Amino acid sequence: MNQYALLHIPDSRYCFAVGRDEIVIRLRAAKDDRDIRVKLVYGAKYEYQTHRQTVEMTAHYEDNLYKYYEKRLKLEDVRLAYIFQIEENCKTYYYSEDGLTDTYHYPEAFYNFFQMPYINENDRMKIVDWMPGAVFYQIFVDRFCIGDENKDLSYVNMHWGDLPTPKSFAGGDLRGIIKRLDYLQELGINAIYLTPIFQSKSNHKYDIEDYKKIDPMFGTLEDFKELVKKAHEKGIRIVLDAVFNHCSMEMKQFADVLEKGKKSPYYHWFLIQGDYPKPEEMNYECFASCNYMPKLNTANEEVQDFLLDIALYWIREADIDGWRLDVSDEVSHDFWRRFRREVKAEKEDCAIIGENWHDAYTYLMGDQYDSIMNYAFTKACLDYFAHDNFSGEQMAEKLNNILMRNTLPVNRMMLNLLDSHDTHRIFTEVGGDKDKVLSAIALEVIFPGATCLYYGTEICMEGGYDPDSRRCFNWDRQQWDRGFFEEVRQLLRYKRKDIVQKGDVRIYAVDEVLHVERRYEKRKLILRINMTGEERLGIASGKYTIEEGEGKTS
Repeated sequence: MNQYALLHIPDSRYCFAVGRDEIVIRLRAAKDDRDIRVKLVYGAKYEYQTHRQTVEMTAHYEDNLYKYYEKRLKLEDVRLAYIFQIEENCKTYYYSEDGLTDTYHYPEAFYNFFQMPYINENDRMKIVDWMPGAVFYQIFVDRFCIGDENKDLSYVNMHWGDLPTPKSFAGGDLRGIIKRLDYLQELGINAIYLTPIFQSKSNHKYDIEDYKKIDPMFGTLEDFKELVKKAHEKGIRIVLDAVFNHCSMEMKQFADVLEKGKKSPYYHWFLIQGDYPKPEEMNYECFASCNYMPKLNTANEEVQDFLLDIALYWIREADIDGWRLDVSDEVSHDFWRRFRREVKAEKEDCAIIGENWHDAYTYLMGDQYDSIMNYAFTKACLDYFAHDNFSGEQMAEKLNNILMRNTLPVNRMMLNLLDSHDTHRIFTEVGGDKDKVLSAIALEVIFPGATCLYYGTEICMEGGYDPDSRRCFNWDRQQWDRGFFEEVRQLLRYKRKDIVQKGDVRIYAVDEVLHVERRYEKRKLILRINMTGEERLGIASGKYTIEEGEGKTS
């Protein structure tokens, strides 16, 4: 047995509450240790020396290096003590805070057992009830639909459908989204994620001048409130983009610092080297290397108050359902903790989704975000469907690895996506292979978490890197592949099923065909995807199958 591979950390992704009296415990072991059996020896903390129970653990997940044993327990006493008993070649070992040992002395267990001291309800990560079944539709507002034909269109500098440039304006607006709500409902969408809609000079609006004003290019406050109201009537939630890492250099607070330097009351709202910010010298921190987007000092309590006021304003004023947090990993942890407390107090089921492209475990422990945009899933899909970097077994290992980064509640709220306004479009990445796109969407739907479709994926929109990924939606239905559209629509319907929202998951490969198996109560569902280049298990290459039937929960 490879004892160096063994890992368990109490009160972490390896031990977490999923209910008031329910807990999940995981143990990591070496993938190559095929002949070991793992048992969990557990009991009430204050009775552990004399009263214990033993239950076998199952290796639910396996990546390229490790396998992960897991057990879910219903507790009578939420003060839990436990160790692991590992059997190999008729010999028994014990794994506790002392590591791997040949013996274990239960009378003195209080010195070295693992524990969950107490399940405090306010520490537990609670699932936003609508997120596991959410089918998001991300809209880049300027390129989706023009709804107000009578507005001032003097800013529009491209014909609808032309290839965009970084400074193109096409005229899409909020009334265009209102106009297309029936379409979104027909497609199976129940949540919309909008790129920023607040006052800004750019087409993307990530350089915001006024966070409490809808940009006139997009409409008015009344237009937005009507959008939210009509979306809610159709069972569609609205999530806004919170650009709280940086702002526009034309926001009044930064403009005041440009004028007054250190004498400005807002000087410490920003991170400046010198008495005055000098855009040409970039002597202040900003987003990437964009001097027109100065970085906000989110460690400053005045800045925190300013941003929290904005977050709560849009919940109170328009009844929005969530915030997607732009460049969230560069913002103060302290701020996000305040953000969560105050947002959840205002609207408990308001979703908080970070834009973290990497492992975000430290943000996902119950005190900051609910989930993140799952770009690790995006990359895995590109490696499997587009770049031919993964076999079926390697893809299964990668998906299991991604799941093991976080707890079960977080996994059920992750925003899984194939592409976005910041990436190449999936249809272009797979070389226009519609079967591959459909298989990728099938995986995105059946994999735990929310599904996010970038606008136009359902009609095979193409696009390279920004700004090419932000083309205008083609509303001429005569040019659509209706068969493809209908298959996407049918796939999205699977997200309504309890087995997909709540079921246990196992991911593995058989004959290099990827299997994603979901089980719930007495039902099972298995998605199979074949990317081998030849027919396997009766499935043509590039295709998928979904099978439902009877099956016990593992």
